[in-house]
Amino acid sequence: MPLTVDVLNALVEPWDPEFMRRALIAAGLLAIVASVVGSLVVLKGMAFIGDALPHASFVGVAAAFALGANLQLGGAIAALFWALAIGFITRHNLIRYDTAIGLALMAGFAAGVLIMSRQDNYTTDLFAFVFGNVLAVSWSDVWLIVILGAAILALVALFYKEVLFFAYDPSMAAASGLPVTALHYGLLMVIGLTVVIGLQVMGIVLVLAMLVAPPAAAQLLTRSLPAMMAAAAVIGALSALVGLYIAWYADVSASAAIVLTATGAFLLAFLCAPGRGFLWRGFSPAIPELGTGQDVR
Repeated sequence: MPLTVDVLNALVEPWDPEFMRRALIAAGLLAIVASVVGSLVVLKGMAFIGDALPHASFVGVAAAFALGANLQLGGAIAALFWALAIGFITRHNLIRYDTAIGLALMAGFAAGVLIMSRQDNYTTDLFAFVFGNVLAVSWSDVWLIVILGAAILALVALFYKEVLFFAYDPSMAAASGLPVTALHYGLLMVIGLTVVIGLQVMGIVLVLAMLVAPPAAAQLLTRSLPAMMAAAAVIGALSALVGLYIAWYADVSASAAIVLTATGAFLLAFLCAPGRGFLWRGFSPAIPELGTGQDVR
């Protein structure tokens, strides 16, 4: 009986402080939204842009800090600007897609560092956007995540079939009369908005993991995109929960603990996914690639 009580106390204790409850809600909601959007990112082979936009948005955060403006708004403007810029350049075939993304990453982050270098002091708020500080989110941050997250999920649901067709075969989608240019920019904007709501919770450096790790794990466990999205959302939410437990009891960075938990979930799926995992395939080198093998239904 005492052992049962101790276990229950250990499970309940982290949620006594209000900041932990806020962190769980914010991280859980972000994980769900990022996992759904990240499924499209993984499917279309766009993981690199998930890395570029958080880094490129740093110039907006740094500029907002220098001007005494809202840091999250600055990051949001920069993320959406770079998403549209990448879309414009790649749609006009001026340079390769990966080259445009790499330029955005380098230019945005370097410009942010340059602005920071001119400041006399740095605050914890600024560094929270770089490394993440989920324990510092306020109720206003939570409501922002709720509103933007709901809008993102609604857009994905509303244009699911069109985005799916575009993701699998852009040329056939264009031949079928779909507005592929609008879908191209729309997908980039949705990724940009997801980055925006992840800045305060996970930080610029770590938000990529929540866009990629849960969907990558789910891709190894499922056969259809809807199932992949659902599984990724569950993995992401559980990663947030377990990561916060680890942060509480190990006294480590909560954002990093959540990301490493999600990464651990991917490694577990990579090794043990029924019929597809490394161990199930008898140590065969033919490991299924991310973004393939999904039924379009």
